[in-house]
Amino acid sequence: MSDAFGIRAATAADADAVDAIVRTAFAGTDFGYQGEAGLVRMIEAEGDTLVSLVAERDRAIVGHVLFSRMDVEADGAALSGAGLAPVSVIPERQGRGIGDALIRAGLDALREQRVTISFVLGHQSYYPRFGYSADLAARFASPFAGPHFMAMMLDSDAAWPLGGRADYAPAFGRMG
Repeated sequence: MSDAFGIRAATAADADAVDAIVRTAFAGTDFGYQGEAGLVRMIEAEGDTLVSLVAERDRAIVGHVLFSRMDVEADGAALSGAGLAPVSVIPERQGRGIGDALIRAGLDALREQRVTISFVLGHQSYYPRFGYSADLAARFASPFAGPHFMAMMLDSDAAWPLGGRADYAPAFGRMG
């Protein structure tokens, strides 16, 4: 077996495999596998998916990342926003660059769609490597505000907004 993997857009035919990966990746975590897997299903069913990618190794799906539409207002103007959640890799393949590659490919796809800003709620030691900043996210009112709430401008030349609000897709409010 090769350690190489490829990344492609997820399709409707991948739904069961994606569900299994999310459940496996989040089993035993504070997030709970039911919540994260349900979140993916709700976001997709409600049409709030902006980017959904899978990683394949030897024709098996081993990872998934989802970016969903957000309602973002900054400095009095609407911005095109995306929320990263979740990113999932099967446990035996974690720590081998699959999650990193999925996130980077997803951010590139968002840039192609001309999305302005992306948010994530996650580990402060992991997401800054992609450009996410808690300082930028702190400028936005959000139900998820706090030290694990981070944001990044997808255009590296864009100025940081002074302030505003950031609301995830409605499915996030129904997690629990």
